[in-house]
Amino acid sequence: MSDETVKNVFVIGLDEANLPTLHQVPGADQLRFHQLLTIEELQVGEVDLPKLLDKAQDVLDAFDGSIDAIVGYWDFPVSTLVPMLSERYGTRSTSLESVVKCEHKYWSRLEQQKATDRHPPFGQVDLSAEPPRPPESVSYPMWLKPALSYSSELAFGVGDEEEFRTAVAEIRDGISRIGRPFEHVLERIDLPPEMNGVGGRVCLAEGAMSGVQVAVEGYVHQGEVTVYGVLDSIQYPDSPCFLRHQYPSMLPPPVIAQLHDVSERVMRQIGMDSATFSIEFFYDPRTREINLLEINPRHSQSHAELFQYVDGVPNHHCMVRLALGEDPHMPHRQGSYAMAAKWYHRWFTDGVVRRVPGPEEIARIERETPGVRIEVIPAEGDRLSDLPGQDSYSYELAHIYTGGADEAELREKFDHCVAALGLAFEDAPAEADATR
Repeated sequence: MSDETVKNVFVIGLDEANLPTLHQVPGADQLRFHQLLTIEELQVGEVDLPKLLDKAQDVLDAFDGSIDAIVGYWDFPVSTLVPMLSERYGTRSTSLESVVKCEHKYWSRLEQQKATDRHPPFGQVDLSAEPPRPPESVSYPMWLKPALSYSSELAFGVGDEEEFRTAVAEIRDGISRIGRPFEHVLERIDLPPEMNGVGGRVCLAEGAMSGVQVAVEGYVHQGEVTVYGVLDSIQYPDSPCFLRHQYPSMLPPPVIAQLHDVSERVMRQIGMDSATFSIEFFYDPRTREINLLEINPRHSQSHAELFQYVDGVPNHHCMVRLALGEDPHMPHRQGSYAMAAKWYHRWFTDGVVRRVPGPEEIARIERETPGVRIEVIPAEGDRLSDLPGQDSYSYELAHIYTGGADEAELREKFDHCVAALGLAFEDAPAEADATR
């Protein structure tokens, strides 16, 4: 194949876990994927956006070939770097403003209000006030979160004034890591009057939502919004932490239709184009109420294998084809399995990892159990509380992807993998072991 027929696709934060899945997209033999910045550069420590931009531009300027697409599947700063670099190098992406309207949780709520009433009450919290107080429009129980965060970092559910003050103190200490660099992005945009003086280091209070959590994935091409999948997000019992994402959703068809409708209206309001999105909702079966949790201006890389198992193509396909100016046209139910899930094997107390399985051991487990892929997060010797990008309530030990005929088979494969991995810890209460 000549170099003229190969398209060069630069992936911001390309990681080893996603590279095999990217190679499964249709037409991958005519694509060459290039890493643009590492995950460590993008997600560890305080984000230095100007420095990251300069590093990325140095790589692209030195590249001897065509730059055909610049893509990414991570949250800030990747989500904002994509349109900024795409504008500079003439590749296709949505506008920076549309990304920020999704990423900035307060601005996003203001935009959602214009398109739907399917969202909780919300308001700003003045972090400089002593004592800090919740907004009058939001009552307990509520969630406090920075306007900018990812992986539920610094997001706290609070039920009374004492919990509120404790959460505010933690958010004050940590909000600048992402909030300060995001202000560089806000400076590049003409903000509406309602965003004057808000900035990137604002704290949001939102009414707590009840029910089951669900994710809607789709894309916008030439102004037309397409929803290609709805997934159930199932939490650990009595915990806000995800146990698994499961595809396809088990919700009734009329509810799915409502989710499609709200998603399409909101994304048209946001003004996104030539890009993928993922929207998280709560659905309460008792009240039949739908509430929008948040909008991600990217598809979820967590779901790539699930779409491949069920539909036959990973959702990375949509990201790549849109960046190349094409309508992806996702296939439907052409995969090897009727259902699929991404499981989060978690630990809820701190500890030091004393044993993790090696690559050969993981490969053996995957061979013995068809329709399974495993990513172990910590390394031997890691303290769980030092792992980057964790939520406020737990530590991720492994991601386990399973495909099967039904929910029972998905769970059986997950349980088998957890037992086979044999992860173990020390310095945890009661000499805990993750296989118990």
